[in-house]
Amino acid sequence: MIQHSFNRRTSADEVLAGKDLTGKTMIVTGANTGIGFEAARSLAMKGAHVIMACRNTEKGEVAASVIRQRYKDAQISVGTLDLTSFDSIKAFATTLDVNKVDTLICNAGVIHNDYRETAEGFEMTVGVCHIGHFLLTSLLLPKLQAAVQKNDAARVVMVSSESHRQPAKLNFDKLPLSQGSYAFMTAYGQAKLCNVLFANELNRRYASEGITACSLHPGTMITTGIARNTVLGTIAMKLLSPFTKNPNQGAATTVYCAAYAEVGDIGGVYFSDCAPKKMTKEAENPDVAGRLWEVSEGWCGAFGVN
Repeated sequence: MIQHSFNRRTSADEVLAGKDLTGKTMIVTGANTGIGFEAARSLAMKGAHVIMACRNTEKGEVAASVIRQRYKDAQISVGTLDLTSFDSIKAFATTLDVNKVDTLICNAGVIHNDYRETAEGFEMTVGVCHIGHFLLTSLLLPKLQAAVQKNDAARVVMVSSESHRQPAKLNFDKLPLSQGSYAFMTAYGQAKLCNVLFANELNRRYASEGITACSLHPGTMITTGIARNTVLGTIAMKLLSPFTKNPNQGAATTVYCAAYAEVGDIGGVYFSDCAPKKMTKEAENPDVAGRLWEVSEGWCGAFGVN
């Protein structure tokens, strides 16, 4: 493990100081705002070709233009990716015009006060945060494997949360939640636990082939847009913003896992403040992770994709 002095106030730019990412192709989902934008910007600043995968392409192009204005040599492109729709995910993956993907950063997330569903009928929070990213990663495996062939390694970084600690157990009978059982914080906790479990199982299955996966907590109550759909979340973000990380600091652990840490140090590890942190027993349980993988494959297969 590389020794460093990063802490909870370290910014993404500080993590990547001195890094040269020329020749690397990196995808960041939900990259038009917040942590995703700062991760994309800082990676592009260091020479990576960054693909901003955004639900709203217009907002994505605006965000990309901001980066290009700051860094005239930035290699930034925008792709349409709506994680609530399997058709959109398939379209993004099949039309992706790159030979390889060195790093996939699964950053996009959502939370709503009220119950909502994806196009395929899954509860929205788990549908976007986990199921959509599971399908996206599965479809991009050939691009990740191409990066391994060229550079000996590829990475998948799952942006999770300390919210993965609740629920303590993943109840597959209530995954995802139904309209009758919906509680937005329970749904968010389920989704973030799935992020950690998915990263661990992905790493177990593919690390020997050169694809390494990890998960992370970016920080608590960072001033991003994820809580924009909940009244309490919006109020809390406003009140706590002077005492929390800003988005650049929130992106620090993301870029640490994506580009700073040695690939051999991140596999199956959960990070916070650019350092390993203990995950819950449920999150590190390989039987639960394996079952989630199989269930997720079933969900995707039921709609003709896997």
